[in-house]
Amino acid sequence: MSDEKRTQETEEQRRKRISGYGMGGVDTVMSVDAVAKEAERIAANAPKEEDLLHLAGGEAFLSIEKLRAGYGRMEILHEFDLRIGKGQSLCLIGPNGAGKSTVLHSIFGFTNIFAGVVRIGEKDVTHMKPNQKLLEAGVAYILQDNSVFPDMTVEENLWMGGFLKNRPEEAREAAEKVFEKYPRLAARRKQPARVLSGGERRLLEISRALVMQPEVLLVDEPSIGLEPRFIDMVFEILEDLQKTEGKTIIMVEQNAKKGLEFADIGYVLVSGQLAKAGPGDELLEDPDVGRLFLGG
Repeated sequence: MSDEKRTQETEEQRRKRISGYGMGGVDTVMSVDAVAKEAERIAANAPKEEDLLHLAGGEAFLSIEKLRAGYGRMEILHEFDLRIGKGQSLCLIGPNGAGKSTVLHSIFGFTNIFAGVVRIGEKDVTHMKPNQKLLEAGVAYILQDNSVFPDMTVEENLWMGGFLKNRPEEAREAAEKVFEKYPRLAARRKQPARVLSGGERRLLEISRALVMQPEVLLVDEPSIGLEPRFIDMVFEILEDLQKTEGKTIIMVEQNAKKGLEFADIGYVLVSGQLAKAGPGDELLEDPDVGRLFLGG
C-alpha cells in the first residue's frame, strides 16, 4: 500500500470521528452551534397556551405562567409556560444551556423568580421555600446521581427522606413501605449505601423522595451515569410510580429518545423559552426533533 493511500485512509478515518449531537455517520452529525441555530429556527412557531392546556388533558394540575427566572441577576428562563395534568409525565429536552434544569429548580425553589407564577392545583407556590414545597405542596426533587449518603445504611438514607415529618416514627413507617415495594433495597437495608450498584443507588434516591409521599416528582437526569440495563430498570420504576400510584412526573433527560418514549408530553426548550411541545411519541417522529436530538 502506498504512503499516499495510507494518508488518505487516515484522513478519512479522522473525518468519521467528528462528533457533536446525535449519532450515525458524518452526514448526520451536527455541531453544538448548528443544533442551537436550528433549534432557534423551529422556535419561531412556539406553541400557544391553549395547545399546552390541550396536552395537559384540558386541566392543568401544575402550571407555570410567563416565568422569568434565573440565578443571581442572570435571567435564564424568559416568559416560560408549562402545563401538566395530574398523573401525567413530561420530559424536557433541548440543547445544553437551554434552561431545562432551571425549570425544575424554579418549580422547587432553587432560583430567583423575577416574574411569573408557579401553581399546583389552585395554590400559588411561586415563592415557597423548598421545604415548604415538599411539606405543603407535595413536590419532591430527585437530584442527579451521587446524592445518597455513602456511609449511612440504606435504611438510614430512607429515614433522611422523612426529615420533615412530625415524628421519627412516621419516617420509619414510610421506609418500611418502600422496603415492601422494593425487595431489592430491603435485602440491603443494613448495608452502607456505598456498596450499592449504580442502579440500586438511583432506586434509593427515588425511594428516599417517596418517604414524604409527594404528588409531584421532579427528576433530574434519571439515566445519567447508568449502564443500559439499569436505565431500563429506572424508567420501569418511574412508569410504575406514574401509572400505579398516580404521581405527576416532570423530568430532564439528556437521552432524548428514552425520555420521549417514556413521557406523555415532550417540551423542547431553546434559549430559555419553549420552542415546541407535543405528545412524546409524536415528537419522536418529528423530523426536526429527530435531526437535532435523536441522531436521525
